[in-house]
Amino acid sequence: MAPRKSERIVNLTICLLSARRFLPKSQIREVVEGYHGLSDAAFERTFERDKDELRAMGVPVETGHNEAFFDDEPGYRIRRADFELPPVEFSPDEATVLGAAARVWQQASAAEYTVSALAKLRAVGLQPDTDRLAALEPTVSAAEPAFETIWQATLQRRRVCFRYRGGDEDRVLEPWSVTWRKGRWYVVGLDLARNEPRMFKMSRITSEPELQGPADAYEVPAMDLSQLARRLEPAGPDSTAVVAVRTGHVPSMTRRSRPLAAPRGLPEGFDVWEVPYATRPDLVSEVCAAGPHAVVLEPAEVRELVCEQLRSVVAAAQGSGGQ
Repeated sequence: MAPRKSERIVNLTICLLSARRFLPKSQIREVVEGYHGLSDAAFERTFERDKDELRAMGVPVETGHNEAFFDDEPGYRIRRADFELPPVEFSPDEATVLGAAARVWQQASAAEYTVSALAKLRAVGLQPDTDRLAALEPTVSAAEPAFETIWQATLQRRRVCFRYRGGDEDRVLEPWSVTWRKGRWYVVGLDLARNEPRMFKMSRITSEPELQGPADAYEVPAMDLSQLARRLEPAGPDSTAVVAVRTGHVPSMTRRSRPLAAPRGLPEGFDVWEVPYATRPDLVSEVCAAGPHAVVLEPAEVRELVCEQLRSVVAAAQGSGGQ
């Protein structure tokens, strides 16, 4: 499968930023993942689009020659001095927020592509300056499968279509903003079917989102989107459950919970927590996703819902295995 466009552009940025001299297109084509296997014409079109997109994002892709007195092939690079932002100072409160944000983005899904790009540069005899790559940190990633497509739709102002838990209709959204709230990713935008702003929890998107239509298809309204997100945010937890969690597992659950004394008969290696939740389906999904590491002890009706969900998963797996 061909690398995604975002991965290819990250690789191209790494390639041009780490190069000590102008790189001709022939070398760029050889080392950047995503250009392999393209015909000459397809490579030219793709490279020109990628270059224009980087420049549109404010990345200064420079064109020049390595030999001043010879008509050699023109090359490309990104100068570190032009790429980096000037020094920025933050207050203690701002620094705290940035530290939390860095932990959110810390998983670095692009790390393997960075390593691959550097290895290819070295393989063709180039010596990349890895110190220049600090400007790319931290890299962006998220555990939500729908995140990347939603993120691209938001950046490009393109409509996106998906199915949402609890309904069998296609939802078409003009995304305005992506936000992280209470340990979960959300997208805020205009729900075209209802013609009103809505906020969708990414973990509840049940289909692979699909981009629709051209870029710049709509304007993001001039409003305080963070205030809108707070207004649209689902109600906070108003119920609690008692859940046994294997020690050291499911931190997303235990961080918001209160420890309780373990009852008799609890298996060794488990701790007991009072877990707040807003809706039963959310808690059931969270416990089921934890697999053998979480068991609902109370209330009985939530425990039964978890068992029903797990039984349906097993039945579906057995059914597909028998075909």
